[in-house]
Amino acid sequence: MKRLPVTAPPYQYIEKSFKEWLEALGYSWQGVYYMPIQIRGLLNWLERQNKAQLTDITTEAITNYYYQELKQRKNLMRDAGTLSNKHLNKNLQALRKFTEYLRQTGKLQIPLLNIRQEEIIDNKPTVLTEEEIMQLFKATETIPDKMKHAKPREFYEMLNCRDKAMLSIFYGCGLRRNEGYHLNITDIHLESAVVHVRKGKGYKERFVPVSKKGMENITAYLYDARPLMIRDNKEEAFFLNHNGKRLGGQMLMLCVQALVKRTETTAMQQKEIGLHTLRHSIATHLLANGMSLENIRDFLGHSSLESTQIYTHLINENDNE
Repeated sequence: MKRLPVTAPPYQYIEKSFKEWLEALGYSWQGVYYMPIQIRGLLNWLERQNKAQLTDITTEAITNYYYQELKQRKNLMRDAGTLSNKHLNKNLQALRKFTEYLRQTGKLQIPLLNIRQEEIIDNKPTVLTEEEIMQLFKATETIPDKMKHAKPREFYEMLNCRDKAMLSIFYGCGLRRNEGYHLNITDIHLESAVVHVRKGKGYKERFVPVSKKGMENITAYLYDARPLMIRDNKEEAFFLNHNGKRLGGQMLMLCVQALVKRTETTAMQQKEIGLHTLRHSIATHLLANGMSLENIRDFLGHSSLESTQIYTHLINENDNE
């Protein structure tokens, strides 16, 4: 959706203005980044309906977009089915916030949307088995046939090395997406085998231990792959794209989903897997292998034990299946 074109000047203005409004109200970086992208889908759809004026943005048009476009859209991440109810609700939240922006800024007198939230039947976090995690790591050692001749083999080996380090950070260390995105090379302490999380939830810092194998993967990336990506020696970001810039949170998630596809495992591809799935998975595996809830709480950076206890329920449910 990020790449959808919006060419009408009124729509280009309104998208930029909506983002600035969110920033001024102090929304999180995720909201400021993703909600305008989700609104771009609406604006692009309106343009394709030959509607390119602000007055064309009506509750009827938004409702039609939701039911005729969003609810029918193919889920490209999973190559099957339509968008999940969770994803639809995120888009619906953006649409409601957009209409609120239009009203509060006096751009349009648009009524409240009369679209019901989609029902989330099973809100249980997705957890991968240890075998499925091993398949993800194994996928970083292969190059899909369709890519073999697009660029030199060294290019894909460089990205694979980075993606293996990515799994070692988000699964091995259980980091949140925002925490991994903000990692700098100075946050990786090779001698003591820990990662310094400076931008944790609620601005809390913590040091996360890294396994021996995880440190091998991280070290290989730092010394063998990252130097090939770097374009500016002043760049401090740990995760880089092939242009030498900090790898965005959305792209980190897409890297994980690309690895899922490369496993060619149907059961995994039918799951909704993102960076937080890796975090849920390591917590469940640690608990299943005997680590205390208190230690897992500290490992994950939870503020209370209640947040960690969900993994006890997940293990109990899996034992009863």
